[in-house]
Amino acid sequence: MSPANPTLADVAGLLACPECGSAMESRDRALRCGHGHSFDIAKQGYVSLLTGASTKMTGDTSAMLDARAAFQVGGHFAPIAEAVATAIAADDPVLDGAAVLEVGAGTGYYLAAVLEAVPAIGIALDVAKPAARRCARAHPRAASILADAWRGLPVRDGALHRVLSVFAPRNPGEVARVLSAEGRFVVATPTPRHLAELVGPLGMVTVDPDKGRRLTDAMSGHFDAAERTVVEYPMKLTRTDIGNVVAMGPSAHHATRYLDALPDTLEVTASVQISTYRPYSG
Repeated sequence: MSPANPTLADVAGLLACPECGSAMESRDRALRCGHGHSFDIAKQGYVSLLTGASTKMTGDTSAMLDARAAFQVGGHFAPIAEAVATAIAADDPVLDGAAVLEVGAGTGYYLAAVLEAVPAIGIALDVAKPAARRCARAHPRAASILADAWRGLPVRDGALHRVLSVFAPRNPGEVARVLSAEGRFVVATPTPRHLAELVGPLGMVTVDPDKGRRLTDAMSGHFDAAERTVVEYPMKLTRTDIGNVVAMGPSAHHATRYLDALPDTLEVTASVQISTYRPYSG
């Protein structure tokens, strides 16, 4: 009998049971470990590896993900996705059959771009159930897992070749644990210039100018910096595009009332730092 979800079956051997840490396998529409812990594969194609008390991490709502997907479909962040895929493929352009995990995958947009560029197997991990549903259909080679990265990644030690985080919280210690010695961690973060033209008129949340230093501090002891580049370019956005930008982030609750005061189109800066890290060498 063929597995209910071939992609989850492909990555099951890389996963660790969130209850006991032992190896997993795909069987009878579920992921199971040798100690009898079982996690059903949802009809939407993802598996929940959330266990214990309710997580404090809420993740994105369906409305936020809808807005993000609409903006991404417009191609406005395509240069960022391309740069992320290039960073993932660097030093190892083949990645044939290797595993790439995206932490905080959201819509799965960036992981899908990576999988279009390299013949790897993808794992999309997010703490929000609406995101897990979307990621299950983001790409034919992407498996979707519902989990809280801050509780620990449900992945075996050294099992992954690449880990990706784009505009998402990350757990450097756990990422270091699941990466192979030759692995790389690619992180994309906004610079203070990102969407700067919208911050004043819409009262949007600004990027902490100290964000780069805090990222370096968080990685210290877990990773060494390998490469760093800034992707920056102008985007010509309509009022609808800007509405989607607002709705997909933490400013959604108060910024929308200012949209009517904006012109029909506005040039807005995209500015993102893409950093590649290798496991700490001591």
